[in-house]
Amino acid sequence: MPDSISERAQLLIVDDDRKLCRLVKAYLEPLGYEITMAYTGPDGLAKALAGKYDAVILDVMLPGLNGFELLRRLREISTVPVLMLTGLGDESDRVAGLEIGADDYLPKTFSTRELLARLRAVIRRSRLTASMARRSGEAPIVIGPLRIDSEARAARLNGQPLVLTPIEFAMLLCLARGCGRVQTREHLLLEVAERDFEIFDRSIDVHISSLRRKLGDDPKAPRFIQTIRSAGYMLLKPAEELVL
Repeated sequence: MPDSISERAQLLIVDDDRKLCRLVKAYLEPLGYEITMAYTGPDGLAKALAGKYDAVILDVMLPGLNGFELLRRLREISTVPVLMLTGLGDESDRVAGLEIGADDYLPKTFSTRELLARLRAVIRRSRLTASMARRSGEAPIVIGPLRIDSEARAARLNGQPLVLTPIEFAMLLCLARGCGRVQTREHLLLEVAERDFEIFDRSIDVHISSLRRKLGDDPKAPRFIQTIRSAGYMLLKPAEELVL
């Protein structure tokens, strides 16, 4: 039976494994998802840019254009949630995908239950962030040269727009709302990823690293995001910039 998340949700699957695509389509369509499939990198990129999808499931190994390059090009103009498919135990693929802008990853040996849970989580987060931004009426948060507008789902640094993925924006907003207070990895993961975490899950650290790059922040002498060893991360107030 369709639920509020899956009802009329548009999903793009980009994978050259046609059998896998058919199996995922057969599983998800009765749950209310509308499925579009692409079997090559160039076709997947074209469809991702042309359509209005709620999420994209993207394989790494694709003919014509690999998944990493496809995601890199997609992220230049789109913040659509992306679930990256990776090989079992291949941490390098997971980290690379997250660094480029994937919202989450899924092993190629995924169960249908895990696929559905991850898919619902990224779609829910994207819709909830947009809905809360429209209704909150929250004033923009200004921290030194950084301005975060939750209603517009936009962030600017020194007046220049930051191109952030949905999870990066949600993470920055969470840190900004608690500016000057430590946010644990567990709290950040639950706030922005809405899924159970593993003790060695590196996704938060990878997203923080990507966010730092976009802020031009040096982790050894941070202006914005400070690592609190064995605890988590904290967005610094301007007067609290770490001096080494």
